[in-house]
Amino acid sequence: MTAESTHAVTPSGTGIEMRRRHRTERTSVPLLLTVDEAADLLRTTRRAIYTVVARHQLPGVIRIRRRVLLRADDLLHWLDQKRAPSPEE
Repeated sequence: MTAESTHAVTPSGTGIEMRRRHRTERTSVPLLLTVDEAADLLRTTRRAIYTVVARHQLPGVIRIRRRVLLRADDLLHWLDQKRAPSPEE
């Protein structure tokens, strides 16, 4: 969804500009990731994501009926914790 595709009608007309500015300043990672987005982020397959979700090895998993979503903040923090220390550290 682009900033131009959603408009809010406000009496002053400033709501549209503020909403556009807010969306462009926001990070590129959404709050909740789909399995496809998580697979792209981790550079793996959907099947691998579903496997680690089934094994309860990924943090931030949210299940809504049959849909699986992952909290981006939890996933990125987990990924940061798994990284190897750099030689300078």
